Amino acid sequence: MQIKSKQNIIDYFNDGIKKNLFIGVENEKFLFEKGSNKRANYNKVRQVLEKLKNKFKWEEIKEGENLVGLKFDGKSISIEPGNQIELSGDRLENIHKVCSESYSFQNQLEEVCEEIGLKTLSIGYDPFNNLKDVPNNPKQRYKLMTAEMPKNGELSLNMMYQTSGTQINLDYLSEEDFIKKFKLISNLTPLSIAIFANSSIKENKPSGYLSYRARVWQKTSRGGLPKIFLENMDFEKYADYAINMPLLFIIKNDQHISSNYKTFKDFMSGGIQEVNNKLPALKDLKIHLSTIFTEVRLKNYVEIRCLDACEWDCHCAGPAFYTGLVYGSLDKALDIIKNWKMDDVLNAYMESPKKGLNTEISGKSILYWSRIFLNLSKEGLLSRKHLDQKGNNETIFLKNIENILNENKTKAEKTLDNLI
Repeated sequence: MQIKSKQNIIDYFNDGIKKNLFIGVENEKFLFEKGSNKRANYNKVRQVLEKLKNKFKWEEIKEGENLVGLKFDGKSISIEPGNQIELSGDRLENIHKVCSESYSFQNQLEEVCEEIGLKTLSIGYDPFNNLKDVPNNPKQRYKLMTAEMPKNGELSLNMMYQTSGTQINLDYLSEEDFIKKFKLISNLTPLSIAIFANSSIKENKPSGYLSYRARVWQKTSRGGLPKIFLENMDFEKYADYAINMPLLFIIKNDQHISSNYKTFKDFMSGGIQEVNNKLPALKDLKIHLSTIFTEVRLKNYVEIRCLDACEWDCHCAGPAFYTGLVYGSLDKALDIIKNWKMDDVLNAYMESPKKGLNTEISGKSILYWSRIFLNLSKEGLLSRKHLDQKGNNETIFLKNIENILNENKTKAEKTLDNLI
């Protein structure tokens, strides 16, 4: 299929309309050498992948001769630019299954890391190493990104090599349903940053931020929270946004090459000589959409991308929080934000990495708003009636957020307290 027009892109978004709603979660984590806290190099990470393949029946994903990932039963494992490990989970019906999937993978990963002398850490920003000391790997796209990204974002390389996050992927039932969900999620970005702040340490010292990961992403090329995202974003508006975004790279004969700052619009009009003026295929569109690094993103599902990675006490809390709101209490949640001003939200977005729960929106703190949305999330999860084998509903995964709000103290602040 060739992408010849904006309508082809709108059609792709329409193809994402689902009859049943699923949840997909992507979790990144760092691998460190035991004892030294140095980041694992590609040779060690390749050993991790090989052991996972041999012991747990994962299948190889290769780029040329290089092992760069694994896949198994709807899930995949990839390596990020600084050799962070990412699990992209299957599309699942409830948070019980999502959390079980993550626990299973973590157990596998810890087993093989122990054999190699590595340890895992789920945190938003590498707390130990300087950027210059972080190893890389042979994935083609990262070489091009390393050269191109810093040109339009001063902390782009820090994003690539030193951050880890949790991404939540949610479905939509119609374009109208998408508009509502995208608006809510975009407006709640400052809350996501504040509640899940878990990156207050940089090079063994306080970073000056509760979520330094979020600050880095604000200074990353192709990232941020565009003001238009806080409006009623429909499929056509997002298509326009994507069309006018410069291409990060193009794939020609299985090689990643520079687009020389051409846009996807140029690509659709046959105006890129580097690929002999050919038109983009569907795979080219998917690649382009995946190189838009905004806090919220559309493919043929909605991606929430603004949470710091965290350990098991809060690992499932973010997916549960958003599942309850977006799948169970959407209209009620939208009613809460209906009087928020866009400039207030954007100001809170910029301030939340530093101020956390004390950030204000519409004259009230994020702590105040978070309590309201936590209750709505609980209502939404209860209405879903998804029980585990012990009869527990999905609200059990909100306990971490409840503790944070009751104590008015994020994981980042507890980390700082432990330094004293």
